[in-house]
Amino acid sequence: MHFSLEVLVNTRKYLNKFLEKSSLEELNKIPEGFNNNIIWNIGHVVVTQQLLAYKLSGLPMIVGESMIAKYMKDTKPDGNVEQHEVDEIKQLLFTTIEKTKEDFNNNAFINFHEYTVSTTGNTLTNIDEAFEFILFHEGMHLGYIMALYRALKN
Repeated sequence: MHFSLEVLVNTRKYLNKFLEKSSLEELNKIPEGFNNNIIWNIGHVVVTQQLLAYKLSGLPMIVGESMIAKYMKDTKPDGNVEQHEVDEIKQLLFTTIEKTKEDFNNNAFINFHEYTVSTTGNTLTNIDEAFEFILFHEGMHLGYIMALYRALKN
């Protein structure tokens, strides 16, 4: 298995801990000084992984268009999510990575379209580079989630 996918599984487990230890109110709350909330950040990393790995490879994504529109870059929370959406995101944390591992092992990611990410300015030219950036991106949002959680508890 690709090492990046092993790390992603562990990162997703860590993200899931925030879903499990936070109330629905905490997941939706935007602390003073912040632009978004915990659930938006977790939905965002799920959507971004799908866009960078699947869309750029010309493959069908697991996440739907409404989820993409709600959590893609340059969006922000537009109201509170309900428990059923939290449950869906929680499930997608793992099903998306399991499907990615399966598709990677079956050499599905062969037609990758170059893309320059706005965060760092780097150009992704293949799936390996996309996986590396996805790891960076999820780590960045994990740190933000940790800061959000601390702000909620203070």
